[in-house]
Amino acid sequence: MTGSRGEDPWEQLRSLPKGQDIEVTDAEGRRWVGTVIPHHEFSGDRILQIKLESGYNVGLRIGPGVSYRLRSPSRSTPPPPEPPSTDRPAAPERESVTLLTTGGTIASRVDYETGGVRPVKTESELLEFYPDLDADGPVHALPVLDRLSENIVPEDWAVLAEAVRGSFAAGSRGVVIAHGTDTLGFTAAALAYLLPRLPGPVALVGAQRSPDRPSSDGRSNLQAAVRLARSRELGEVVVVMHAGLSDDRFAIHRGTRVRKMHSTRRDAFRSPTDGPLGYVDANTVHWVRPPRAPHHGPPTVDGPLDPSGALLWFYPGLSPTRAEAFVQGHRGIVLAGTGLGHIAESHLDWIRRAVDRGTVVAMTTQCLAGAVDPYVYATGRDLVRAGVTYLGDLLPETAYVKLLWALGHEHAAEGVRKRLLTPTADDLSERRRPEEFE
Repeated sequence: MTGSRGEDPWEQLRSLPKGQDIEVTDAEGRRWVGTVIPHHEFSGDRILQIKLESGYNVGLRIGPGVSYRLRSPSRSTPPPPEPPSTDRPAAPERESVTLLTTGGTIASRVDYETGGVRPVKTESELLEFYPDLDADGPVHALPVLDRLSENIVPEDWAVLAEAVRGSFAAGSRGVVIAHGTDTLGFTAAALAYLLPRLPGPVALVGAQRSPDRPSSDGRSNLQAAVRLARSRELGEVVVVMHAGLSDDRFAIHRGTRVRKMHSTRRDAFRSPTDGPLGYVDANTVHWVRPPRAPHHGPPTVDGPLDPSGALLWFYPGLSPTRAEAFVQGHRGIVLAGTGLGHIAESHLDWIRRAVDRGTVVAMTTQCLAGAVDPYVYATGRDLVRAGVTYLGDLLPETAYVKLLWALGHEHAAEGVRKRLLTPTADDLSERRRPEEFE
């Protein structure tokens, strides 16, 4: 089928099926060859979307000066259905996975009017955009939030935890959460503390690359996460993202151990302290260490979170006056210190005053891996004497989330400190006691 330049081809082009090979030529003779991508509410008026042979997506405005040629039948045309057979036993009902969406790159489509991306909101649109997600069983999509991950706040973590609880209560085998990558590590840690007893996997997943790029990782990440969500061996919160630059291996990171380490690489997420929990390879799940087993029984949400905690990053030149003003009004503060957990000795006085008021002051390290240790240098010992609680190898973002969780469960500072130092959701490695260094 072809369309001539003298006619308006839009009515024919807008109804072409997904996967149709096509060649489009505009009024100036420029030519595009690719396959049709379905029109959606963000495509713009009279915009035909095609995926080029290079892998990039483009949106072409169709007017009277445009001609086209269909290069082959649609690859997505389904075969005719087989007639029902009375001799064939009914197929067993397959377990479902719930996909909770929060916004972010992975749940977005290109808006060809503006060049930006917009969120995918409906289950049908999401499954159309990410075909084959339901190849191994039903996938039910449920929009929970609609925002970029930098706009997510602690109250949203409680909403997500309730959505996970409800998904399992409705019979889901596992839950996948599509989330923006910038604060994905914070959300993973929060859900790990809020959902301590899970009957199945909760896999957070994101995308580092826009869906119009040939290197887009959203589809493959999501497929791996859905595959993991059907696992019968896993009963905890994890993050599933590329393990390398290829599309054949995906790392499974424990929710309290993961950090975004690169702004753009597809394998940006790492577990810097102890490495991934396992991998999703092709059609198999391989464990490096035994995962936490599913809990037999309905999940419960172990809240609340108390937002009266904060995270303060120390830097050379941070004045004690400014730091003390930041801490005012907070019941707890996590300091991201240098090296083994240090800040300038000029801060000792305000720390003592804060601790005397009942404020919990805890210490982590800015380093990409390793643990804090106050018993190597005099600075650390002085900070301990001032009342600072050292948090081993907790990541700063995990320590902040755990602080909010601990504050929500304890009124007294000593109780908060005890919870921070108690291994929870496999977040802390065993460390030698101070006297063992002497």
